[in-house]
Amino acid sequence: MTNNDILRRLRYIFDINDTKMIAIFGLADHTVSREQISEWLKKDDDPAYKACNDTDLAIFLNGLINDKRGKKDGPQPTPEKKLNNNIIFRKLKIALNLKEEDTLAILKSADLIVSKHELSAFFRREDHKHYRVCKDQILRNFLKGLQLKHHPAETPPSDFSWD
Repeated sequence: MTNNDILRRLRYIFDINDTKMIAIFGLADHTVSREQISEWLKKDDDPAYKACNDTDLAIFLNGLINDKRGKKDGPQPTPEKKLNNNIIFRKLKIALNLKEEDTLAILKSADLIVSKHELSAFFRREDHKHYRVCKDQILRNFLKGLQLKHHPAETPPSDFSWD
């Protein structure tokens, strides 16, 4: 999954318009233009398409955490320069204030059964002996479960491919 894919899916899942996206970036103390957002949300084959880099997605996810949970006192966390699915999954879990049972239910709604031990392995430090890499399939199914939770009767836009 690309960062642009994730951004498009989150925008759809949470009904985020351009103005709200700009505001979410602003909550993470970062300024983006409507044009940048438009370029990131275009389909991959569009000539105006621009790739969203890891730092920009990390900033968006930090802003989403601030939007959903409220800003913490003190300085804004430094956005990661390199993201992986584990970090993205963790940031979404934090933003949505999901407990283990909630996360398992969301995955189950997307027809993916994961044990509590497997789930906790995704949120461990990389140097922990039980750490497990979160593959695209897990993150994709988590996003699909979120979509089913927030838009149960709707069909996702045509530029979504859940496979």
